[in-house]
Amino acid sequence: MTVKMTAASRGMVAARFWGMALLGSAVLAASAQVSLPMWPVPATLQTLAVLLLGALGGSRLGAASVALYLAEGAMGLPVFAGGASGIAVLAGPTAGYLLGFLPAAWIAGLAGRGWLRQALVLGAAHMVLFVPGIAWLAGFVGWERAMVAGFLVFVPGTVVKTALAFTALRAARRD
Repeated sequence: MTVKMTAASRGMVAARFWGMALLGSAVLAASAQVSLPMWPVPATLQTLAVLLLGALGGSRLGAASVALYLAEGAMGLPVFAGGASGIAVLAGPTAGYLLGFLPAAWIAGLAGRGWLRQALVLGAAHMVLFVPGIAWLAGFVGWERAMVAGFLVFVPGTVVKTALAFTALRAARRD
């Protein structure tokens, strides 16, 4: 049996999707304000939010939420860590991490079912955002410092946030 969607019902589906994406971008903006100031990259709850947006909302919704968040910040809304905003943030030391949120959210959305798959996919999603982050940061501080200040200091928090995302996903899906 096939179901034909009317233009009105397609519009409602699109409105619901973008409304949820806007809500996701607000969650991401709020998570950016929970920040431990460090230089050159602050520690925030953003990566936890990115994993949850993708894992619970799916790849498309997670990535759309991140894209809206980045657009909001680029347009001058104070959504980045510490209330920062503007295109300069997207050219600064943290830009690689912010752009890495897009593939991380998409990958987290592939978590699917089964605890092993979920754990591996969430871990991979978290690691993926470090690739552009470290590469971009190295242009500012060099590779060695980028590895230390842009990755190694975040390993304990990354493990904890990945475990929290995994626990939340398991509780939400109960499979």
